[in-house]
Amino acid sequence: MRFLDRLLGRDPARRAAFIAAAAAVDRELAANIELASMFDQTHQVALFENGEFARHAAALRDAPEAFALMDSVYARIAETETAMARRGPANTIRPEDVALIEAWEGDVREAQRRLRAAATAPEPGIWALLIARLRGGRPAGR
Repeated sequence: MRFLDRLLGRDPARRAAFIAAAAAVDRELAANIELASMFDQTHQVALFENGEFARHAAALRDAPEAFALMDSVYARIAETETAMARRGPANTIRPEDVALIEAWEGDVREAQRRLRAAATAPEPGIWALLIARLRGGRPAGR
């Protein structure tokens, strides 16, 4: 059976690494959402976590749609923190900064949903793997 798994591209160790990476980044994204929520309430600048994504980026590439959005979210962390720190008269936040922060928050939530969906998706069936292998690509479900 290991020969068939290798032939079709199934790797239980790789899948386990992806699931562990997804869990770590999911926790980090949840913490960042909590920090953003605290900012919404207190208007005190938050510094977001970003270590888990950098550490697990290679394993997370197994879910390309989720990875692309997470990459965008993590690339915009500095811009979002800067928008939180910028203040106008009477310590107000500019509407464009509020829009940027809220858009980032929404993208974090969507990235988290996509990551969870990819981590809980069932392994593709043997026929899907075989057809994908014959076509030279990856199965459609992942």
